[in-house]
Amino acid sequence: MRLRTRRVALCGLLLALTLVLGYVESQIPVAPTIPGVKLGLSNGVLIFAVYMLNIPTAFVLMALKVVLSGLMFSGFNAIPYGLAGGLLSLCVMAGLSRVKGLHPVVVSMAGGLMHNVGQVALAMVVLGTPSLMYYMAILMAVGLATGAVTGVAAANVMRHLKNLR
Repeated sequence: MRLRTRRVALCGLLLALTLVLGYVESQIPVAPTIPGVKLGLSNGVLIFAVYMLNIPTAFVLMALKVVLSGLMFSGFNAIPYGLAGGLLSLCVMAGLSRVKGLHPVVVSMAGGLMHNVGQVALAMVVLGTPSLMYYMAILMAVGLATGAVTGVAAANVMRHLKNLR
């Protein structure tokens, strides 16, 4: 029972952390001339969850983060796009995390890339605008770069937490 309570408390803390990081990144203009570009700071928390907790927990954290941050910060219309990007990203990260020898930074980069692919693909379907494919090239480069940054941060946190055990 005590272990279950700790796990629930940890998940609550991680969810709060993803929401705070999401809010902080919404206040940082990474590339004001390119709409939709974000740092993806909360991706680091999801990578942590994939590696240090389990994949179902990571999916629950992602879904709660998308819905709650959509309701609190960006509006209801952002939720489907966040879910599309989050689901594709997390599916790829979950699969790649099981590949032996693949570093979490590479997994995070793939996650950042797939998050943008998921969101743009949904926008192409909803808006009926295939020309958004050109915009995806820019977002893919950004996703790789931001995925690398969050992956390095998550890998360092995981390395230090393993030493604490």
